[in-house]
Amino acid sequence: MKYLSVEEVANAWNISIRSVRNYCALGKISGAIKQGKTWKIPANAIKPARKNASNLLNILKREKDSRFKGGIYHKTQIELTYNSNHMEGSRLTADQTRYIFETNTIGMDKSAAVNVDDIIETANHFKCVDFCIDNAKKPLSEAMIKKLHLMLKSGTSDSRKEWFNVGEYKRLPNEVGGKPTCPPEDVKKEMNKLISSYNKTKQKTFEQIVEFHVKFEAIHPFQDGNGRVGRLILFKECLKNNIVPFIIDEQHKMFYYRGLNEWQNERGFLLDTCLSAQDTYKKWLSYFKIDFLNN
Repeated sequence: MKYLSVEEVANAWNISIRSVRNYCALGKISGAIKQGKTWKIPANAIKPARKNASNLLNILKREKDSRFKGGIYHKTQIELTYNSNHMEGSRLTADQTRYIFETNTIGMDKSAAVNVDDIIETANHFKCVDFCIDNAKKPLSEAMIKKLHLMLKSGTSDSRKEWFNVGEYKRLPNEVGGKPTCPPEDVKKEMNKLISSYNKTKQKTFEQIVEFHVKFEAIHPFQDGNGRVGRLILFKECLKNNIVPFIIDEQHKMFYYRGLNEWQNERGFLLDTCLSAQDTYKKWLSYFKIDFLNN
């Protein structure tokens, strides 16, 4: 019988090497054998069905629609919203974020000053997560990305600034991490090119989704809110492509930024960071007894 390496199978099935190894370790590939630390896979092996995120998406929708508390939807909303906003400078604590989600009010110590925009953007982010769940299976589009930005920034002080252009591409040049980004006059062209190229492949791999994120952040199409919109897209696209999503938290934040900066030189920095964050989400799925394939 002819055998293939993990790398050869990963290329043939258009998935990551890590996923193939996980399939082998879990006994998902019939006839795969391990010699030392190397897996040998039959050339005629069949790619395992990927049902993890489809199952997860159905559960997220069901819990969202019923407003079920204490499940994976509840956990995802709070963790994704808190961590993504916190990365962009929100001073709300995790407990305050949870309180807003659970009660639609804000309780705090009288001596604690909280930026009104932080509260508005937290409530708006919950709506954005719902939008991503409801529209997970739809192709990514320019209109969808602009809609996310409009939802995130509506009602904030930025939305009252004419030059800010909420829900539309930026009018003024901006930087990210001290680095120049796409000039405003080129944003629409570059975004159209990025989305068109991305949508040519029907079933996206983990790496392709992360690569889109890197290119999106490099363009930095909006005046502000690019990081949060970009991470919402990551979440939505993982669900669409039956991949376990991930949330960049405090533990992964600096590695995430390093990975974005070093992508052109070494993709492994960001991919490993995102995979590590994905492992955290898998632990939550295991806790809630939600079945998923280890990919």
